[in-house]
Amino acid sequence: MRALLEARKSMEPAQIDMEGNGQYESALPVKDLFRIGEVSRLTGTKQFVLRYWESEFPMLQPVKSPKGHRLYRRQDIETVFVIKRLLYDEGFTIAGARRLLRDQALQPNGSDGEAASSARPTQSSLALNRKTLLDLRDSLRSFLTLLEHE
Repeated sequence: MRALLEARKSMEPAQIDMEGNGQYESALPVKDLFRIGEVSRLTGTKQFVLRYWESEFPMLQPVKSPKGHRLYRRQDIETVFVIKRLLYDEGFTIAGARRLLRDQALQPNGSDGEAASSARPTQSSLALNRKTLLDLRDSLRSFLTLLEHE
């Protein structure tokens, strides 16, 4: 029993932030399919949240086992990490995150990699856009407060 517990601990993600994006891809156990409980532990996301995201993000579609269990592929786990980062770290709404992921999936990955990568928003440009919008929101609130006191 103790050996089983030790084996499970070794499957937990290491606390190493790969490329600064919150993903622990290299720490995933070496297998192709993961049950929802494993994905929940690996990504730090509740199971009911994962099930809800399946209904909101068409690109997140785990396969079902013959018994009806959700089986997530590595690609699905990567998508969960991206969705989590967009929603929790970058402040996207579900609709905004869905639109961004859909737009990224529609972009061509042709031989002109420079054009494709320049059209895709980078982490820093998303953060800059978010900061600009937050600053604008604060300025508008201040302006509204000024107008209300007149």
